[in-house]
Amino acid sequence: MSRRIDEGLERAERTRPLPQSVSAQVRFLLKGAKSTKALAVELGVSQRTVQRWLKGQGTPKPAAAKAIQAKVRTKWQPKVKERVRKAAEQNGFTLHLSATFGYSAAGGSTDDPRPRMISQKMPGDVARRLYDARDAGATQAQQEEILADALSQHYFRNNDSRARGLDAEVNSVEWMDIEL
Repeated sequence: MSRRIDEGLERAERTRPLPQSVSAQVRFLLKGAKSTKALAVELGVSQRTVQRWLKGQGTPKPAAAKAIQAKVRTKWQPKVKERVRKAAEQNGFTLHLSATFGYSAAGGSTDDPRPRMISQKMPGDVARRLYDARDAGATQAQQEEILADALSQHYFRNNDSRARGLDAEVNSVEWMDIEL
C-alpha cells in the first residue's frame, strides 16, 4: 500500500486529531464560513443537505465527503502548520521510509529495483521543495521525484562523497513518516 507524501507532511503538522464524524467536520467548517448556505455553495450541495449533516442525518456522497475532508485538512490548525513548516525549512526533518528504489549507475553495477528501509536526516531545502510542491498541487509522482532526488544526494551519494553518478528512483512507497 502506498502512502501519500503530502499525508506524511500533514501528520507531522498536527498536534490534535482531525474531527472524524461528518457533523463534527461540518461544524468545524462552519466556524470559518458565514452560513450553512455559504458552506453549501463551497461544497456544491444544497443548504438543507448541510443542515442534515449537522444534525447527523445522512451521509455525504463520496465526492462531497472527499471535499469536506480536504477542506478540514487545509483549515486545521493553521498556526501550528506554519510553525512546523518554518522549523522544517530551517532545521530539516528526518525521513523514515520503506520503499522500492530503482537505480541507474555506472557500468558494471546493478539497476535492479530493491526494497529499502531508510531513516535519513534531510536538510531544510528538501522540506521547502516538498512543501512548495504540495502547495502547488503536485502529484504523488512529482513529490516522489523530489524525495528520490534528495535521497540520491543525501543518502545514496552522501553529498557526492561516494557513488558519483548514481541516481535513484522511487518505484513505490510502502510506508513513510516524517519526523520534525
